[in-house]
Amino acid sequence: MFRIPTYTGSLFAVALFSVESNDSSMLKRILDHRLFWLFALLLAAVSALGFLLTSASEYGLGFPLDDAWIHQTYARNIVELGEWSYVPGEASGGSTSPLWTILLAIGNVIRIDSKAWTYFIGIVILFLLALVGSLWLNERRSRPKGLNWLIVIVLIFEWHLTWAAVSGMETLAISLLFMFVFFQLEKKANEIFIGALVGVGLWLRPGALSLLIPIAMYGFDRHGRDLRKWSRGMAMFGIGLILLVLPYLLLNSVVAGSFWPNTFYAKQAEYAIQRETFIILRFAQQLRQPLIGVGIVLLPGILIAHLGGGSKFKVSRFGPLLWVIAYLGIYALRLPVTYQHGRYAIPIIPILLVLGIEGFLKWAELRSPVFRKRFFSRAWLILSVAILITFWVLGAKAYATDVAIIETEMVEPSKWIAKNTNEDALIAAHDIGALGYYGQREILDLAGLISPEVIPFIRDEKQLADYIEEMGANYFMTFPGPDWYPHLITIGESIYQSNGQFSPAAGGENMEIFRWP
Repeated sequence: MFRIPTYTGSLFAVALFSVESNDSSMLKRILDHRLFWLFALLLAAVSALGFLLTSASEYGLGFPLDDAWIHQTYARNIVELGEWSYVPGEASGGSTSPLWTILLAIGNVIRIDSKAWTYFIGIVILFLLALVGSLWLNERRSRPKGLNWLIVIVLIFEWHLTWAAVSGMETLAISLLFMFVFFQLEKKANEIFIGALVGVGLWLRPGALSLLIPIAMYGFDRHGRDLRKWSRGMAMFGIGLILLVLPYLLLNSVVAGSFWPNTFYAKQAEYAIQRETFIILRFAQQLRQPLIGVGIVLLPGILIAHLGGGSKFKVSRFGPLLWVIAYLGIYALRLPVTYQHGRYAIPIIPILLVLGIEGFLKWAELRSPVFRKRFFSRAWLILSVAILITFWVLGAKAYATDVAIIETEMVEPSKWIAKNTNEDALIAAHDIGALGYYGQREILDLAGLISPEVIPFIRDEKQLADYIEEMGANYFMTFPGPDWYPHLITIGESIYQSNGQFSPAAGGENMEIFRWP
């Protein structure tokens, strides 16, 4: 089995030495040189390739969640069929992220393997995230600049972010957008430009509208708390936003029949029962996932970063942190799920890491003449690096397992359907990603992404059974566990079950295909 390259740990060891010694070491000269960002791009490739090679040695290359194949299917159909559809000939709004789908479609245009192109985009975005994170940290710091390369290493090797980079999803792209907006706000960029950026973010994920909160706060400080100037600035922001929002709403209204994608409604309906949990607990569950790893060690830095801050109090300085709270609060209220390593909360991680590193650099004195200060500063840094490396290794293994589960429980059954059913067969299923890409059959989507008429009764098995019967489905594909469709699986006849070992080992089930009577 492939082992995580041992030289990765050496990179961190050399980096740590350069921080402590503060001399003219080779790494320091590289980082001070213009080739620094080429070096950072190499690190991003190393981080992503470490995950991919681990996955290849475990089972093979793929994506760690089925939704990634939804984007791939739309991207392929855009190029091959010239239409925004999931099932050929049927326009639908199943893509939550139209811009991400378009980026993937470029790979189909230039005829590059879909997986390779997607991984390449992810590596570039991971690099850009580190670049923007470093620039933003420089803008926030009031003391002499230096050691900003530390945030580059942390962002590139934080395991959630590397997982997202090779996940095939838009998660890291929207993370970059959030970071870039905060950087531009810190630089007091043109309000129309800021509005346009948020509009671009909406094309990546509807959650981009959460940026309205910190934007209003930054505008308050920028205009000297003059209400008239603030209102004018917000109006300019609105102009830039509307220019991008209107085409987005128009696209959805054409393909989905509503201003928002089907997923916006379907996911909330599917997990409505989760909202019965106490709201504080739901919020804590959302926050917990991003802190698994180096985030928990840098948490004190976030507090330190917001202490002091100069003689003039600035409301906007708290904007990023309040945005994190609001962002998690929105998901706690409407979509309180934490599966797949909390992928909906991953976009807050880069923001928290920048704030945490800011606090660390503000407080730590690695060469302090005071022993206690020097000891705890170095201990904090060493502990952070150790946890960063450890969870990167664990994250690579988790990624490999995630990919193996999708490949054996989603991709393989979908290929079986393509080989063993008639071309005009109608397949009812809850997970349609790999099925749409490999199955090559008409699909009845029980999750409501491309079949929005299901959303009102998405968890009612009796109505679903009537719907499947009414639509004339020939087959039903699902996991047989009690958390899925315990009633529906008693109606059909089981004709296939995957023999994957990874899902049962992780506490899940094997995918089954039933012939619908």
